[in-house]
Amino acid sequence: MVERADVIVLGMGPGGEHVAGRLAEEGLDVVGIEGRLLGGECPYWGCVPSKMMLRAAGLLADARRVPGIAGSTTVSADWSQVARRIRTEATDDWDDRVAVERFESKGGRFVRGYGRLTGPGRISVGERELEATRGIVINTGTHPWAPPIPGLAETAYWTNREAIEATEVPSSLVVLGGGAIGVELGQVFARFGSDVSIVEVGPHLLPLEEPEAGRLLTEVLGSEGMRILTGAEVSSVHDSGAGIALELATGESLRAERLLVATGRRVDLEAIGVGAVGLDEKGRSIPVDDRCRAAPGLWAIGDITGEGAFTHVSMYQAEIVLADILGRPGAPADYRALPRVTFTDPEIGSVGLSETQARSAGLDVRTGYTDLPSSARGWIQKVDNAGFIKLVEDADRGVLVGATSAGPCGGEVLSMLTLAVHASVPTPVLSTMIYAYPTFHRAVEVAVKDLSS
Repeated sequence: MVERADVIVLGMGPGGEHVAGRLAEEGLDVVGIEGRLLGGECPYWGCVPSKMMLRAAGLLADARRVPGIAGSTTVSADWSQVARRIRTEATDDWDDRVAVERFESKGGRFVRGYGRLTGPGRISVGERELEATRGIVINTGTHPWAPPIPGLAETAYWTNREAIEATEVPSSLVVLGGGAIGVELGQVFARFGSDVSIVEVGPHLLPLEEPEAGRLLTEVLGSEGMRILTGAEVSSVHDSGAGIALELATGESLRAERLLVATGRRVDLEAIGVGAVGLDEKGRSIPVDDRCRAAPGLWAIGDITGEGAFTHVSMYQAEIVLADILGRPGAPADYRALPRVTFTDPEIGSVGLSETQARSAGLDVRTGYTDLPSSARGWIQKVDNAGFIKLVEDADRGVLVGATSAGPCGGEVLSMLTLAVHASVPTPVLSTMIYAYPTFHRAVEVAVKDLSS
């Protein structure tokens, strides 16, 4: 027997949960399908628990900065408090019962299982067959990816999931991958006493960001006792008996109690059967138009679209899909001012194009730059003041097309730069604004002036 619904949502990450819940509230018959936990990676193994960890690690760092400025302190780290908070306040010990009940209270029907497209408007979940009369929304996300390094698959390495679930801090940790996840979790465990090394094959940390951001983090993390190896290729991995050993192409060996693999995430389009609706199962993403349509009666949102592996992208696309399904007016997708933040200390916030991307796009580029410690607020801060503002301008149009805000409040200062890129605010307007003194965002004014110097 085929079960019918108006809309089927395959994958109940943040965006999928939002779409399914809102459509159910609008009176549609909605089925939500999820094989893991309703809510997806973000609340259980991603954004929320990791930022709890970062908050705790930040408090330890702040306490250690007191001497010489405000007195003296004795700091004793206790990871059990962090692990307990993650289990009680963030994840309900990895139980999604509350989330399922919330969705069902809106009128939705929840199916636990891994769905697979079997044709236009049709999905199978185990022995069950479901059919959508109005459409299907895919929000199945991504999974951690490990590179094909000899021996790696045979070792008991961590991904972000095992790191989030950790009840003890390893005495030593090697992080494979210097992207956002790697540097965030690496700094957390280092501040809780682990001997941490980060191995990045690219020329600098945060390879998707401006080189200045990678250099800044290398300096800061190094000053905290972490070892940073960039341009480092791992030739093999094996269990050393007392932990995990990595052999580098240079002949150097690294050994640690734990290995965290943070080398990116991948989609699995074959597992969800996109070939049944004419899409490429070997692709790195599902191509969508500016209404997030992948095919007639089929929408895709979140990581699987390749537009940015961020909760805020999934939620942004969810609103676009809701308007499209409900036949209501709405703006098309626009990713020119896509913001992203790496929540290290200092935070690295960025929006739009990097300088390299802008030049590759053929733009006449001008850049503006200022170091945060040279600002009044940076001087007042004295410690914990590392950072910079970098602006990327399309000189022909006189507007910003990208920016980076690195510093103690880098992600918050980014908000005004995101608005400037999104609204194409002329840089002369930015130069005539009044910037509150003494704030971190006042450094933007100096960087704007540097554009024309």
